Amino acid sequence: MESCIKNTGNNVGVEGKGHVLVTGGAGYIGTTLVPMLLSAGYEVTVFDKFLWGIKPLLFISSHPKLHIVKGDICQPEELKPVMKGKIGIIHLAAIVGYPACDKNPHKAMETNVNGTRNITQLMNSDQKLIYASTGSCYGAVDGMCTENTPISPISLYGSSKAGGEKVVLDAGGVALRLATVFGIAPRLRLDLLVNDLTHKALKNKSFDLYEGHFRRTFLHVKDAARAFLFALENYKVMKGEAYNVGDEKMNYTKAQVAQIIQSKVPTCKISTNTTGTDKDKRDYEVSYEKIRNLGFQSTISVEEGVIDILKILPMIQEEELKNCKNV
Repeated sequence: MESCIKNTGNNVGVEGKGHVLVTGGAGYIGTTLVPMLLSAGYEVTVFDKFLWGIKPLLFISSHPKLHIVKGDICQPEELKPVMKGKIGIIHLAAIVGYPACDKNPHKAMETNVNGTRNITQLMNSDQKLIYASTGSCYGAVDGMCTENTPISPISLYGSSKAGGEKVVLDAGGVALRLATVFGIAPRLRLDLLVNDLTHKALKNKSFDLYEGHFRRTFLHVKDAARAFLFALENYKVMKGEAYNVGDEKMNYTKAQVAQIIQSKVPTCKISTNTTGTDKDKRDYEVSYEKIRNLGFQSTISVEEGVIDILKILPMIQEEELKNCKNV
């Protein structure tokens, strides 16, 4: 099997690899992934509603092999023409995170499940489909989660993404169950745990920590993007299955993450709230052996990510902050 695995780390300048569709390509992971695909020699069409604007793609917009289309995965008539002729679809478009899903449950299910079903119904049998799933599918689990652990989501976000994952796997696609993503991207998000706590540590010099014993898994946005490129180039080996994407070294409790942030912002005070509760009840530890055995590993630590976040946070204007969340 190892001889079938392709190293995707140094493909800059390779030409003629085919045309890939990236749904949600103007989002947090998408704006990191699209330049990687272009550098690897792919032609790319971004298909997005642009709820957060076009600005995150401006830095790459002049690339001759990039095409940008405004559209909605929930509208098959908009989706069908952009899927035509593509060798693969990287499906990132979704309502992401439990707050955004709880805010509009119908929209969450319509987008995350039915929008995904639209893609599987329109795709050809020879097209590759790679889906952005999530570790949130596991919910709260004792012991170490593997891809064989029964999923038991405890939020609408987790259940809607699990529903989309089932649709993809039934169609023979690949589902990447991403750990909680962090780090800097052209379309910045500050509502993710590491990014959010780092922002509060710097701005407020303090933050409350609820249920700090809850376990989370973490993945830098650049490593998340690399995983999609890896799956695209190793599709024959990976198709039809789900893969956890992350690193056991970043299986942390929330308290451990807080300590990493405090080490970089020594003036920050962490208030351990023993009476408050975390609305996000996920609590699990994950094994990443399956994808690691194929040759994929994370490269950027939480500590490195926090350092990078602290470089840019002081430069963000107050009016820009409203576009740094998914709700």
